[in-house]
Amino acid sequence: MGWNAAAAMAALFVFIGGLNVMRRGLTGLMDSRLPGLLTRLVRTPTRGILTGLSVTALLQTSGAVTVATIGLVASGSMAFRDAVGIVLGANVGSTVTPQLLVWDLTGAAVVLLLAGSAAWLFSHRPQLRSSGQALAGFACIVIALETLERALRPLANEPWFQAGLAHMANSPLSALVAGCLASALVQSSTVTTVMAMALAEEHLLSLPAGVGVVLGANVGTCLTSVIASIGQIRPAQQVALAHVLLNVGGALVFLPWVEPYCNLMLALSDDPSQQLANAHTIFNVLCTLAVWPWAGAYARVIESLLPAQHDP
Repeated sequence: MGWNAAAAMAALFVFIGGLNVMRRGLTGLMDSRLPGLLTRLVRTPTRGILTGLSVTALLQTSGAVTVATIGLVASGSMAFRDAVGIVLGANVGSTVTPQLLVWDLTGAAVVLLLAGSAAWLFSHRPQLRSSGQALAGFACIVIALETLERALRPLANEPWFQAGLAHMANSPLSALVAGCLASALVQSSTVTTVMAMALAEEHLLSLPAGVGVVLGANVGTCLTSVIASIGQIRPAQQVALAHVLLNVGGALVFLPWVEPYCNLMLALSDDPSQQLANAHTIFNVLCTLAVWPWAGAYARVIESLLPAQHDP
C-alpha cells in the first residue's frame, strides 16, 4: 500500500508539473501578448466572454487569466465592467482539459513526450521551443493521469477510504467542501476535477460525491483571485468578488439538485470519468449563460456590494 501511495503522490506532482509546463509553453507562444489581447477584445460582455473562454482554453488556467484581469483593472488599463465578461468566459475555458483527458491518449503521449522534449530542448527557434514545451507538458499530464488511476486502485480495499467516500456520497455538501479545500490547496480546479475523474474511473468515487467535488473545485479556485486582489484598488477587488459570487452562487444553486443533475449525467454517458467531465463543463456553461444577458446588472450588483472608495 505504501508504494501505491508514493506512486499516487508522484503521479500527482507530475500532473501538476506537466500542467505548469504546458501553460508556460502556451504562454511563450503568445509572446507576452495576453494583457494586450485582454484589453482590446472586451468592449462588450459577449466579446469579453469569448476572449476569457478562448484564452483560458489555451492556457488552461482560469486563475491566471482572472489574476491578469485583476492586474489590468488595478493598473487602470481596463474598467471593471469590461472585466466581467472575461471572468464569465474563463470559467468555461477551464473545462477543456478534463474533456480532453477522457480520451485514451496514453499511446500517443509517449510520442508527444519524445517529440515535444526534442523540440523544447534542442530547437533554436523560440516558437518551436514553446510548442515543444506545451506538447511535452500535455504528454506528462496524460501519463501521470494513467499512473494515478493505477496507483489508486488498491485504495478500494482500505476501510478508512471506503468510509470517507461513503460519507461524501451521502452528503454532497461534504464532497463540496472537500473539493473546495483540494482546489484551494493546489490552486487549480482542473487538477481537482481530474483527480475526481481518476477516482470515478476506478469506481472509487460515486457520481453524487464526484459532482460535489466538482462544484467545490470551482469554489476553491477563487482563492487565487482573492489573494491577487488584496491591497489593490476597489475595481480590482470587485473583479475578485465577481469571480467568487459567480462560483459560490452557482454551487449553492446546484447543490440541492445534485440528484437530478446526476441523473442527467447518467443519461449523457455511461463512462464515470466522462460523467464528471460533463458535470464540470455543464455547470460552468450554465452559470455563465445565466449571467451573460444580465452582465451589466451583475456588475452593478457587485459595485453595490463593494462600493468604490472615495477620497475624503
